[in-house]
Amino acid sequence: MAEQSEGRFSGVRSPGDRSRDESRGILLSVVTERADSLVKLFYDTLLADEAASAFLSHSTVHNRLSLSLRNWLLELLHARWDNDPSAFDERQRAIGDVHARIKIPIHLVLQGASLIKEAVSAHLVKLDLPREVLAEAIILLDQRIDYAMRLMSQAYVSGMARRAQLDEAFKLFALGQDITLERESQRAALMEWSQSVLFSLFGSQAGADLKPICSSPFGLWLHHRASVMFQDVPALESIESAMQQVDKVLLPKIEEARATNGPDLTETLGRLQALIEQMKFLLADLFQSVAGLENGRDPLTRTLNRRFLPSILSREISIAGKNGSPFTILMIDVDHFKQINDRWGHSAGDMVLRQVAEAVLDTVRLSDFVFRYGGEEFLVALVETAAEPGFTVAERIREALMSREMHLPDGTHLTVTASIGVAAHEGHPDYAYLIEAADQALYQAKERGRNRTVIAGASPRQPLR
Repeated sequence: MAEQSEGRFSGVRSPGDRSRDESRGILLSVVTERADSLVKLFYDTLLADEAASAFLSHSTVHNRLSLSLRNWLLELLHARWDNDPSAFDERQRAIGDVHARIKIPIHLVLQGASLIKEAVSAHLVKLDLPREVLAEAIILLDQRIDYAMRLMSQAYVSGMARRAQLDEAFKLFALGQDITLERESQRAALMEWSQSVLFSLFGSQAGADLKPICSSPFGLWLHHRASVMFQDVPALESIESAMQQVDKVLLPKIEEARATNGPDLTETLGRLQALIEQMKFLLADLFQSVAGLENGRDPLTRTLNRRFLPSILSREISIAGKNGSPFTILMIDVDHFKQINDRWGHSAGDMVLRQVAEAVLDTVRLSDFVFRYGGEEFLVALVETAAEPGFTVAERIREALMSREMHLPDGTHLTVTASIGVAAHEGHPDYAYLIEAADQALYQAKERGRNRTVIAGASPRQPLR
């Protein structure tokens, strides 16, 4: 092992140690001098991959990766194996876990590291060093980078395995909800959209714009929930194809026929109705294909627990990046909740949390995700929602809590307020970055007096009272 070959546990310095110190000094000088070009070489390798370039081109990732990689290279050569290596080792594992979280392919990291070794070795050869010093420097470089890559790869594989298990568990969990209620709710949502088209053409809303089915409650549910619940079920792809045909072919034809009073309206409406009937049939097929599953809800509030947070947020960020659609999260904290526990007891606190969760769930859409994030904290993932609409949803939640009487076990009624942080996805592929932004906005809301909503990075606003 690299650490053993460098005399990691030896307290006696030998001529070999001094030779290694000389080689390390030369190596450190070369890497320091050429650090920027080495970082660019590594980064260009990642950007050459189509899948990785989609998120690595984000300015935050670019800037952070470049600085982090530069620091990593220098730390790699500064570190002495005869000191406690645990902190260094943990950093390599943490880097590997981040790579897994944002799904940077490990083979690209290894390829980039190999190119760095080749570039540094080629430069060392040009320095006219004594053969022993040159050999020692190249061996040291190989040992250090290979050792770090081994730790990163182990953490990467473990991280990917954990995420795969959670993805599968969430799929099972999603399938295990009240299937009959879910099926009827989505069938009703599909029919409601169909009726909205007719009302826009012939009813009280005649002349109104035709709303695409993909952005309807049914379309959002299918895109964000059903694609997890019914992954790899053929009927799902057929419904998605039918929705695309509705939005891109039939609705434009209907609009054209309406504008020109053309004779094709009846025929096109007939095709639309046939597609809706087909989707209803396929929807029934979807629910017949499911089996039951593992529990993933917080037992107190019936919101999602944190177990599936990585799977859901990673997936929603991937969808947002692929489609260019917005995605926003809310971090909600009940103000002065400890005072409720201290004055009325934990059973009263639990009852308040259940009612807070009910208010949040009643305010958001079925396509959104609500998590119990901590003791009195909730995280809400608002799909296809930008920062300003997310702020509006947060304010509705905050106002709903202010106007709601909370019932305690002894018959006491009280009201609570909440502080809310809002953060919109801006391209960074790591969901932890988005959570941190929402958490910082929540902290600002508390600092500014509580009972208010703050958007990450935005100017202060006055709460609506």
